[in-house]
Amino acid sequence: MKRLVLLLCAALLAIGGPALAEPPAGRVTGGKAHSLPDWFKSSFLNFQDEVDEARRAGRHILVFMDLNDCPYCARMLDENFHRGANMEYIRKHFDVIAVNVRGAQEVTWIDGATYTEQDLAIRLKVVGTPTLVFIAPDGKKVLQMNGYRTPPTLRHALEYVHDKEYRNQSLSAYIEKKQRAPVYTLRDHPRFEEVTDFAHYRQPLAVIFEDRNCADCAGFHEKVLNRQDVLAELKTFRVVRLDAYADSPILDISGARTTPRAWAASLGLTHRPGVVLFDEGKEAARVEGRLYHFHFKEMLRFVGGRHYQRYDRFSSYLADRQRDLLRQGVSIDFGE
Repeated sequence: MKRLVLLLCAALLAIGGPALAEPPAGRVTGGKAHSLPDWFKSSFLNFQDEVDEARRAGRHILVFMDLNDCPYCARMLDENFHRGANMEYIRKHFDVIAVNVRGAQEVTWIDGATYTEQDLAIRLKVVGTPTLVFIAPDGKKVLQMNGYRTPPTLRHALEYVHDKEYRNQSLSAYIEKKQRAPVYTLRDHPRFEEVTDFAHYRQPLAVIFEDRNCADCAGFHEKVLNRQDVLAELKTFRVVRLDAYADSPILDISGARTTPRAWAASLGLTHRPGVVLFDEGKEAARVEGRLYHFHFKEMLRFVGGRHYQRYDRFSSYLADRQRDLLRQGVSIDFGE
């Protein structure tokens, strides 16, 4: 009888053990709900019709692509659309229309094709929110900016579009000419390597483009690049920082002779710092716009762990990754 009791106890422990051993679920902090300004244009999301109206009024369209509880969206809205000097400038010169990147409303895009809001975000290769898409009165997309921008950085883009400088030059060239006084001195970092020959490099490579007009670079170093969890993910990468205004000769990843300035331009970077992540000799992902430490760390893991081979989009990887972390009892901080 004693032996039977011991066996029953062991069986009950075996059944109940795993459930008791499960860690408590992690928590998400740092997310922030936001509201859209009531002056955003009410729209049926037929952008061909919207372009006609904007053309008659001599205005550009600004598509504000957001996501619920996105801390970057909340911050950008608060600083630029709910208050501040940029708010009045935007209201004066742009028709602003909101699109939810996970929404299900039907959208007729500028090319006449029909999408859901979510499918349009995929079509536009939105990799971060908020994403701003600028459409000219002639119905052409003239600029897309993925991710948060500080008010001064956004103002450059607003004036660039409103003044139709996209007809003459890139946004980075426009900012270089307009911003004469430097706002940033390039900083060193223990992980930075001096490299001028990137030709056909096959291992994970992080190329960080900065310049003297980079209003966000100091914060990137202080709040992101020097964090221990970010540094741990960077171990997989060769890390190189380039001055995007430099005209010194280099060989890019394809083996072509170029310069840091020309390479940044050919990559179509619209923000500094711009971080381009390469693997197996080709671009695997990029970071444009300001990312807080969790999302930047996970972007590095997405490429360094070659998860991009399994997932067609970073957002799909991130959704699974967040669920796994929370299930393991790991809390996630979306904050700065």
